[in-house]
Amino acid sequence: MASRAPKDKAKVTPVPAPTMDSLLATKEIVVACGPGGVGKTTTAAASALMAAVNHGSKVLVLTVDPAKRLATALGLDGIGNTEHRVPDSAFEAAGVKPRGELWAAMLDTKESWDSLIAHHAPDEQTRDEILANPLYQNISGRFIQSHDYIAMERLYEIHSTAEYDLIVVDTPPTRNALDFLDAPERLADFFSSRLLRWLIVPYRSKLVNVATKPFYQISDRILGTEFMSDISEFFILFQTMYDGFVERSQAVGRLLSDRRTTFVVVSTLEATPLREAEFFAEQLTERKLHLGAIVLNKVLPDYLQGRAGAKVAEAMKDRAEDLAAELAPTLGTGALGDPAQIARVLTEVAESYLNFQVVALREMEERATLAVAPDVLATVPFFDTDIYDLSGLLRLGEQIWG
Repeated sequence: MASRAPKDKAKVTPVPAPTMDSLLATKEIVVACGPGGVGKTTTAAASALMAAVNHGSKVLVLTVDPAKRLATALGLDGIGNTEHRVPDSAFEAAGVKPRGELWAAMLDTKESWDSLIAHHAPDEQTRDEILANPLYQNISGRFIQSHDYIAMERLYEIHSTAEYDLIVVDTPPTRNALDFLDAPERLADFFSSRLLRWLIVPYRSKLVNVATKPFYQISDRILGTEFMSDISEFFILFQTMYDGFVERSQAVGRLLSDRRTTFVVVSTLEATPLREAEFFAEQLTERKLHLGAIVLNKVLPDYLQGRAGAKVAEAMKDRAEDLAAELAPTLGTGALGDPAQIARVLTEVAESYLNFQVVALREMEERATLAVAPDVLATVPFFDTDIYDLSGLLRLGEQIWG
């Protein structure tokens, strides 16, 4: 009886490691967050730019960071609440032809609040009374949670239009970014708080409790009756929209936890920013929000980690005097050809290289031991110049794209 030929083992096709390219191709919202001063704004802009160039998508980068560096980097004279398309001339100057479109907007808090009031007010009279209220006019762009809340509203509003295939949001620095996530719920809680009820009771009813009457008398004396009246009128009018705020808050929460939304944490490997970035990444995980990527900027190059380079530096340091003697005749006379001076320079260069290697090895260990593991870990080296235009954003984008 002839023996059976062994069956071929099924070939297993390896699954490619996820990259920023594959991550953004499957998402509709990307929220870039992290400490200040780590390149978060440029990383957000570069990510949006690469998606527009490579995916053929209509992409919007929305910054809620008050800094206006984004407009400069994208070659726009100025951006505001209304989205502006990055012109073809800017891409031509950078030597690239995008398959899609790149748009940009920067949150205008006051304009966004006015639009929100107009949308949610139960009638035209209430809308006009809120917009004309002195307290609203003075603090609509500044009171607690105002900027963070309206940023979430604006994101939700833009996403609801289905105008863009991808929206990349640049948030304020890390601790503020937590406020950014919590703002809708906190603002809704405030409008149902005991403090707010105390403020508006005497203006809704003539019946003031004996125990609380001194509070209102003191408040009127310190702040003025007219000011207290403005406060009460403002919040009474706002409470007419309470149901709308709660409903929208819940909708925003669902949007952030949706599988089509991901978060990208940006940091450097310096101790303080890295701790903050890890804190935020942990918070995202605890809230069951998708941690798509961690981008580490200003990372020292990999070649510094190699033993061969260290051996060269050590040899140069040990043989500095011999190398200086060989170089001196080729450099001319005077201080330029002074062997002692040449030896000092060679020694300093070698020691500097070895010091950088120590830092590079430490960075490698920190990357390997990040407390939270994202889908994608991207690193960006030090650039020899600042990023101030579209070409610079493309250089950054190519580093993180994968």
